[in-house]
Amino acid sequence: LCVVSLHLTASFSNDAMSNNNEAVCCTPKCGKPAPMQCPKCRELNITSHFCSQECFKNNYADHKAIHKVQLSNGNAIKEESLVVPFPNFYHTGTLRPYKQSPKRTVPLHIPRPDYGESPTGSPVSEIASKSAGIISCLSKEEIEGVRVACKLGREILDIGARMVQAGVTTDEIDRVIHEACIERDCYPSPLNYYKFPKSCCTSVNEVICHGIPDMRPLENGDIVNIDVTVYHKGFHGDLNETFFVGRSDADSIRVVETAYECLDKAIQLVKPGVKYRDVGNVIQKHASARGCSVVKTYCGHGIHSLFHCAPTVPHYAKNKAVGIMKPGHCFTIEPMINLGRYADVLWPDNWTSVTCDGKRSAQFEHTLVVTETGCEVLTRRHNDQPWFKDQLKSLETE
Repeated sequence: LCVVSLHLTASFSNDAMSNNNEAVCCTPKCGKPAPMQCPKCRELNITSHFCSQECFKNNYADHKAIHKVQLSNGNAIKEESLVVPFPNFYHTGTLRPYKQSPKRTVPLHIPRPDYGESPTGSPVSEIASKSAGIISCLSKEEIEGVRVACKLGREILDIGARMVQAGVTTDEIDRVIHEACIERDCYPSPLNYYKFPKSCCTSVNEVICHGIPDMRPLENGDIVNIDVTVYHKGFHGDLNETFFVGRSDADSIRVVETAYECLDKAIQLVKPGVKYRDVGNVIQKHASARGCSVVKTYCGHGIHSLFHCAPTVPHYAKNKAVGIMKPGHCFTIEPMINLGRYADVLWPDNWTSVTCDGKRSAQFEHTLVVTETGCEVLTRRHNDQPWFKDQLKSLETE
């Protein structure tokens, strides 16, 4: 709020003077004629008059409360006008959808995947590949193509990470990420994928995944996941991280830490000969030990020239995924971990997946390629540490 000047103003119009002559000082038990007005009240269209500067100053500590009420009401009306209601839909948590900005465009000189300009957003090549169910072993040249895309995706996610603070909208984060993609000759892979309307996914609080960036400002205490995938010179690179907005509570810290630890433990398992179904056993064991649950609806996936393809990598135990890891296999691991129950609910926008009980969810994702002796994580950060650990360390020094 702005600082309010403690000086009254006189009205100079004839109508105003006439009204002021009839006004009575609003200081309790004064009752004197009040020809002068509080300047902040005039700005906020509140009717209030005072008989003198002294009377105004003596009563200001109580009087200024009406400014706060009016400002609060005005902000609430403005914020309410941005909310997009889903009629007859029961929200499991407190988050609501807000208005979205128009779909962003990509310059024609930047190559795009087959769904990029499709009216339906259907990834034709991907659909054909899934029906075959073959896990590709990438050549050295193909691995290098994915590696470059992943490096650029990491740069872009890091740019988005620096935007995370209270008051910033997820739409603004999407804009910055979109522009960073264009600057690097990348097509933002989510854009128009099955008609997804934005260039990245931003999943706040109880949103598990696929949150659509909108006009809602982030609030202190929120958590937000930013999921970035880029398409560069024929290859995709996919990663995401969950961030704290200001200070978060102990449960939020627990679910974020657990999600990252689950990813880290799963990556340690990756090497030739490991069954893809075993990844979920490691993840669920750790999540359960930390009092969290594992989402079953969404899985990790193969990635290279296609956004999503074989293998399927479930994150929960006792799954029936097929396939054994071999050198050259390239895929994501991206566990979604909930504080409460594992079940999810889909918003009527057909994208936003939220927890069934409104409790918070966190996720981390890397793209990796299987090597002869283990794996290479293609989307690692330069210091091999997720952003949220930097955030926690920074808060400790404040």
